[in-house]
Amino acid sequence: MVISERKRSSELAGWPVTVESYGLNGVYHCTIYSVEPGARITRADGGTREEAEQRAIERATKYLSQTRRFTTAD
Repeated sequence: MVISERKRSSELAGWPVTVESYGLNGVYHCTIYSVEPGARITRADGGTREEAEQRAIERATKYLSQTRRFTTAD
């Protein structure tokens, strides 16, 4: 049984992301997706929503901060 579901937009390390979390059977799960192209960046679990989201945000921030950006000529 799903306890509650929450989906929100945010920005991590300069990248737009979607943070989605839900509780299931006493465990909270959080998944972070990039807005474009919608690929999953990371997932994490925790005893509370805050714990699961914090773990996922820490991982996603680490991964995204290591991502190289290239500038394009207009």
